[in-house]
Amino acid sequence: MRGAEAIDRVREIALLLPESEERESHGQPTFFVAGKQFAQLRVDHHGDGLTVVCVRTADTDEQAMLLEAAPDTYRKPAYLGTSGWVSIDLGGEVDWALVEDRIARSWELSAPAGLLEAGGR
Repeated sequence: MRGAEAIDRVREIALLLPESEERESHGQPTFFVAGKQFAQLRVDHHGDGLTVVCVRTADTDEQAMLLEAAPDTYRKPAYLGTSGWVSIDLGGEVDWALVEDRIARSWELSAPAGLLEAGGR
C-alpha cells in the first residue's frame, strides 16, 4: 500500500473514534483525544523509508511482548518507544483489522475516564 493510501486509511479509522481530532505534531499527522495523543502517522521518518502508525501500549511489558511476538509487524519507534509505544508497519500486506484494533486500544488508553464511562467506542 502506498503512503498516501495508508494515511487515508489510518485517518479514517482514527477519526471515527469519539472526540478524536487530527493535528500536525513534529511534522506528522497526529491524532488526539481530550488533548492526549493516541496515534501518529510517520512516512519516511528521518529517512527510514517506512510508513508506520505509532500507538500506545498499556505499559513497557505489553510493548516488549508485542515486539517479541511479532517483530515483522511491530517496532519500537524513535522518541515514543521509551514511553511504551509501538509502531505498526503499513508497508506490504497490512492486517487492517489489527491496525484498527490497536488504534482503538490506544485511544482507550488516552481517553478520559468520563468518555469511556459514557460508552467510549
